[in-house]
Amino acid sequence: SQNHGFCVDAAQLPTDWEVLFTNANDNSNEGVVHSVLPYFSVQFHPEHTAGPEDLECLFDVFLESVKDHMNNRSPVSVKNRLIERLVYRPSVPIVTERPKKILILGSGGLSIGQAGEFDYSGSQAIKALKEESIQTLLINPNIATVQTSKGMADKVYFLPIIPEYVEQVIRSERPDGVLLT
Repeated sequence: SQNHGFCVDAAQLPTDWEVLFTNANDNSNEGVVHSVLPYFSVQFHPEHTAGPEDLECLFDVFLESVKDHMNNRSPVSVKNRLIERLVYRPSVPIVTERPKKILILGSGGLSIGQAGEFDYSGSQAIKALKEESIQTLLINPNIATVQTSKGMADKVYFLPIIPEYVEQVIRSERPDGVLLT
């Protein structure tokens, strides 16, 4: 752990001690854990400015270990408990299936003097999706641009971007995803 310029040298850790946290900015050690015994310690850099619930799970792991000991339960490795708690598990499953149809919400008509990046980004998105054989649906395009050229989007809806119209297109077309330009 580190504090006021001092930190534990990971290369000098005794047997059965391992690094638990490493500062991504300067690679300094910010925590150690014993591989067998129920010991661990952390001290984050003062500029870390952790909030009151930032790593509250560390206290939970400590309390679980104490309860196990008090109830004479066979101890679970603190290291394994910490790993279990700290592994990221997205609340929404990650989609691994390739989309077949994408709805692109266009930026609408551009006035003279407005930048054309929105049309460019939409046109590039349509081209990239076509290269991947993904069907493209476009709502609210700028009608005077490349996006609406023949052979670009598979379907074009000249509708304003308001919830009712977007929901109606989504219900009828059932796209696998939505992109914004």
